[in-house]
Amino acid sequence: MNALDDELDPAAVTQWLQQLGAARPEVSSQLFERLYTELKRLARSHLRREAPGHTLSTTALVHEAWFRMAEQNRTAWQSRAHFLSVTSIMMRRILVSHEVAYRAAKREADLVPLTLEHLENIGATAGSDVVAVHEALLAFEAIDPRAAKVVELRFFGGLENEEVAEALGISLATVKRDWTLARAWLERELAQR
Repeated sequence: MNALDDELDPAAVTQWLQQLGAARPEVSSQLFERLYTELKRLARSHLRREAPGHTLSTTALVHEAWFRMAEQNRTAWQSRAHFLSVTSIMMRRILVSHEVAYRAAKREADLVPLTLEHLENIGATAGSDVVAVHEALLAFEAIDPRAAKVVELRFFGGLENEEVAEALGISLATVKRDWTLARAWLERELAQR
């Protein structure tokens, strides 16, 4: 195992993350290099659900999320999965803020009615409404916060069930149950809009 492999080891990444808030810029820079591929994967997953021609590139989303995450000096990072799940949430917030700002600048939003057969199809077609999905997820979060986190990590973050279970500290069966419940609730909610 070479030094780079050792630095990509989950335990090593967790150590780097724990040093992130210690005002050590070299740690931030080196950690960014180590996690860049995974951050790009997350950003691509988020942007895949956006309309073609989105003004934020994958790289811009990664960098914006990283700058915001690097400012998180009070967070005690538990693991790589914990960091990536919070980064996914940050990316979603960036995209929602970007869409809201775009609509405000445009002064009239082109609203597209959402009809869903499966939650996986949200965003797969051009013109889906990221703000409507965000608002529906916020409403669902008031009902079932854990299941809403599962949706956020799976759908927006592109994490697999096993990664979601690790990030939230719950069983794989619970993730699957929460996903099924949340998907049905969100399909119904978005169909009513």
